[in-house]
Amino acid sequence: MRLKYNRMTFRLRTFVALAAVVVISFGELKSQDSNFDHVEPAFWWVGMKNTELQILFYNHDSDLSGVEVSLTYPGVSLLKKIKIENPHYVFLKLQISSTAKAGSLPIKFKSSKRSFTYTYELKNKSTAANRIQGFNSSDVVYLIMPDRFANGDQTNDTLPGFYEGTHREKPFGRHGGDLKGLSDHLNYIKELGVTAIWLNPILENNQRSSSYHGYAITDLYKVDARFGSNEDYVKLIEKAHQSGIKIIQDMVMNHIGSENWLVKDSPEKDWIHQFPKYTSSNYHGGLISDTHRSKYDSVIMLNGWFDKTMQDVNQTNSLFADYLIQNSIWWIEYAGIDGIRMDTYPYPDKYFMARWAKTLTDEYPKFGLVGEVWLNSISQVAYWQKGAKNFDGYQSFLPSVTDFPFCFSVPKALNEASGWDSGLSRLYDLISQDFQYANANNNLTFLDNHDMTRFFLSVGKDLDKFKMGVTFLLTTRGIPQIYYGTEALMDGDGNVHPQVRLDFPGGWPGDTADYFNGKNLSKDQQEATGFMKKILNWRKSKPVIHQGKLVHFIPQDNIYVYFRTLGQETVMVVMNGNATEKSLSTERFAELIKGKTKAKNVLIEATLQNLEVLTLPAKTALILELE
Repeated sequence: MRLKYNRMTFRLRTFVALAAVVVISFGELKSQDSNFDHVEPAFWWVGMKNTELQILFYNHDSDLSGVEVSLTYPGVSLLKKIKIENPHYVFLKLQISSTAKAGSLPIKFKSSKRSFTYTYELKNKSTAANRIQGFNSSDVVYLIMPDRFANGDQTNDTLPGFYEGTHREKPFGRHGGDLKGLSDHLNYIKELGVTAIWLNPILENNQRSSSYHGYAITDLYKVDARFGSNEDYVKLIEKAHQSGIKIIQDMVMNHIGSENWLVKDSPEKDWIHQFPKYTSSNYHGGLISDTHRSKYDSVIMLNGWFDKTMQDVNQTNSLFADYLIQNSIWWIEYAGIDGIRMDTYPYPDKYFMARWAKTLTDEYPKFGLVGEVWLNSISQVAYWQKGAKNFDGYQSFLPSVTDFPFCFSVPKALNEASGWDSGLSRLYDLISQDFQYANANNNLTFLDNHDMTRFFLSVGKDLDKFKMGVTFLLTTRGIPQIYYGTEALMDGDGNVHPQVRLDFPGGWPGDTADYFNGKNLSKDQQEATGFMKKILNWRKSKPVIHQGKLVHFIPQDNIYVYFRTLGQETVMVVMNGNATEKSLSTERFAELIKGKTKAKNVLIEATLQNLEVLTLPAKTALILELE
């Protein structure tokens, strides 16, 4: 999803003492829960590297501006109470030292009318070994839009208090997919051969219409009840981890939904960027690294709204900045997720985003982060990756970026006629520019996603071209990502989003086709699924593909050859982009073949006894393990 960029005046702090924010409501009520409409985060942990906690307390019906706050707890001190312009809020800054123990922290509130104690829970951090694992080039990521994958619990389709219920007949409506549906089909995902799942946002999107996609969040601490509960989410993650599958959570820092409670009664007016009249972003993320950009364009890019229902967040407000960073940490520690895919990365304030990435990776060094950088040129995308040598000294601390130039290049290379810089030469040129990235092997590579035309349609529904593209994706450098249904040749035009977000057949009772069980699939669909299972499960155990050096040769006659090498292992990939069979002499590849005389053809499990000349079927990619 494309996003806008916020103001660049917020300076990166090299050392970040993160403040956790808690919101508490203060009404004339009796029970702890009823004292506050929101306390965020609802609890925290001892033993965090960042020892400051910011807690936000909110009560829509009470004036908290004059309330006095105190606490007594070993290892915890109240640094300050922050009074803000909206009297319904009070923010506390706490210091939780390394000596603090888990337990119930009593926070005393006193006003002219009454006093009460709020018990805030401090927990021990989890020590489980299979949580917060990160992701890397040994993984293949399977992207799922939860509302469109499988409906495992029809009782949560339509719920009181939510504007939208389930209407499968409406392309922009909710269709009922949920966490139970995902959990029920984890075995399918495992057998397919992928190792990680990226879920489009699962947090509450209680908008009046068309928010099935999840990017107009209305509560940053709550799973949308039409998907399930927070507890259901944790159970799904634990089950996935037991199956050897990682979970990547989709987050948004650029905007929140217009129905978000923080919009309805904002703590401060500047939490949301405002204009005299509705102003959308210009969506030109490339201007952030443009040395000739105008101030006018920069303001519109960074502060303009992504959509009328997606209001632009001001990350230069220090309270909101801490709130957002802390929210990410809360989900990591609470749910045990393995990574975050951050939506529309160039649109928020870039110094805030650098602080966000550094804070998370300082706290969890193995944790995986990838930012959506939907830009056309390699240099513009490379600007955002950790370690980039940028002209302005900007350091993002973001390990992985989405490789849109890769995505744009593959269909062109497979569809166009061969030439100096066209056909498969386009792939050679793409990879030859990896020097611009700090670490191209950390790029998230893909052929399509939830916002784009399906790859099968992009290559003219040509199964041979489809297989070539998938082979390239899974054997070249990077962290491959596959969109759900690719394995069964789902198609659709990205200019109409619902067409690329169709329900996964078999995920709903009564579906005629059932992709999960291979029921009523066409011959081509069966062939594509079998092909992808073969290559995906082979890739799992191949460090030579995950980490091996890549050496490629200039394409000749629209034949592209590259090698992956690691130690004594060598894999040779040969792509024939021609519509006719070709013979290929391997003489010019001698430096990589190094006297090896035979190879295993991975996809058909046959052995080639002679490597001097290879016979290449039309529009085919070979994966050869040299022996």
